[in-house]
Amino acid sequence: MSSIANQRRTDGYGAYTGAHDAASTALKARIATFLAAAILAALLVSFRPFTPQGPTLEAGGGDIVNQLGFGSLGALSLFAILAFVDKRVAVVLLSPWWLLLLGFLVLSVLNAADPSSAMRAALFTVIAIIGIGAILTLPRDADSFSTALAVAGFIVLGLSYVGLVLFPNEAMHSADSIEPQHAGFWRGVFTHKNVAGPVMACLGFGGIYLWRRGWAWTGAALFILAMVFMSNTGSKTTLGLVPLAVLPVILPGLIGMRFLTPLFFIFAMVVTGLATLGIVFLDPLKQLAATIAPDLTYTGRTSLWEFLGEMIAKQPWTGYGYESFWDTPTVYNVDQPFDRAWDIRGIVHGHNSYLDLAVIMGLPALVVAVITFLIVPMRDFMRIPRLRENILLGDFFMMILSFTALNAFLESFFFRRADPVWLMFVLAILGLRLVARFPVR
Repeated sequence: MSSIANQRRTDGYGAYTGAHDAASTALKARIATFLAAAILAALLVSFRPFTPQGPTLEAGGGDIVNQLGFGSLGALSLFAILAFVDKRVAVVLLSPWWLLLLGFLVLSVLNAADPSSAMRAALFTVIAIIGIGAILTLPRDADSFSTALAVAGFIVLGLSYVGLVLFPNEAMHSADSIEPQHAGFWRGVFTHKNVAGPVMACLGFGGIYLWRRGWAWTGAALFILAMVFMSNTGSKTTLGLVPLAVLPVILPGLIGMRFLTPLFFIFAMVVTGLATLGIVFLDPLKQLAATIAPDLTYTGRTSLWEFLGEMIAKQPWTGYGYESFWDTPTVYNVDQPFDRAWDIRGIVHGHNSYLDLAVIMGLPALVVAVITFLIVPMRDFMRIPRLRENILLGDFFMMILSFTALNAFLESFFFRRADPVWLMFVLAILGLRLVARFPVR
């Protein structure tokens, strides 16, 4: 929250007590909250809602609507931060680990097959991250952040539900799409059910946060609407991960043992990693899986992960460059075994965020990402002040982080332009950084 570091910039402005100054302060607070809600809604809905995933979308870097929309959003976010946010708060978001990771992103752009196209795609990613920074720092207090979250959440939900009625062919997967097996599953304003499901789960976590703060009706409505939509996306992974994200965060706090939450998180990450990548790259686990569950392929994903492992081994230090692997000659020219579950030539990502990051940026970048995305946020969580608003907001961010980090073992979204799941992931990481350092009013 932008009021947490400097009263003079945001609250009033401590020394001023006149009615005019109080009204001016209140107006600025309302404008900041409105901007936070508008930016969050725009990032989640995007500038091309109800557009199915496909080649056109994946090449969206050349889409004039996206260019103008995200360019304007980036400018608005920067202006809002400079105009309404205390510089000491904004600077906190620039952690050394994030700067190092963004350095790897720049190197991967320079290493790309088409640096100009990769630069354009990377710029979308950076703009979206700036937008997330604005969303976190513009609200003046917990009530303002709650308002922005609720408004944006209901906009996303409202458009998605209305789409089911007015644009059923776009808001639901259809039998004549590139994935007819998903026919009937809801996706709302999003490109795919595997994006809609996780975003709805995160909005559901927002409902829990609002309810815990005392916004009972608003929180309950947001949670119920999000969970109903999520359950109709057909995303079994999302449905299974939601309890794993909520219970290990809330229950330890209820019994005064919050230190257990990071331990549960680490345990869940290790077990999930072994259960997914472990059965592909570790021979003992591979043999065990072949004996116990010979058909366990995570819908063919294990074939993709084997292929990714082989390709990473060929260029482990630098990777293949940003936007320079999937759907490129690098993949098209590789021999396609007849017994592979998926034809890799038609795949847009590897369905594993960690492997995909390694294949485009290299293993050193993956190590930095693990520190930035997982280890540092756990430290931040344990440093959250024992203040009610900080704890509740920190728990909300921790739910999102737990959910998305586990989901990343089965889906790819790291640095994927303005992917809504990626943005919620960044929101959680940067949010934890802020609530660990400043008291939230």
